[in-house]
Amino acid sequence: MEISGIITAVVFGAVIGALGRLVLPGRQNIGWLWTIGVGVAAALVGTAIAAVLGVADTRGPDWIEWFIQIGLAALGVSALERYRSRS
Repeated sequence: MEISGIITAVVFGAVIGALGRLVLPGRQNIGWLWTIGVGVAAALVGTAIAAVLGVADTRGPDWIEWFIQIGLAALGVSALERYRSRS
C-alpha cells in the first residue's frame, strides 16, 4: 500500500468514526485515535459487506455503503466504550 492510500484510509476512517460517534447519544469516553481506528476498521468491513450485498458500486454516491460503514462505526465505538468502562 502506498503512502497516499494510508493517508486516505486514515482520513476516511476519521470521518466514518466521527460520524459513528455522532449517531450515538451522549458523550463517548474514548480518544480520537481509537475513533480513527474504529472508523478505518468499519470502513474496510463495511466495504466488504457492501460488495457481498452487491451495493458497493452504484451510479452516483454509494449511500448504502456509507450507511453500513457508519452503522458499523457506531457499533464499534459503543462496544469499545463498554469494554473500556469495564476495565
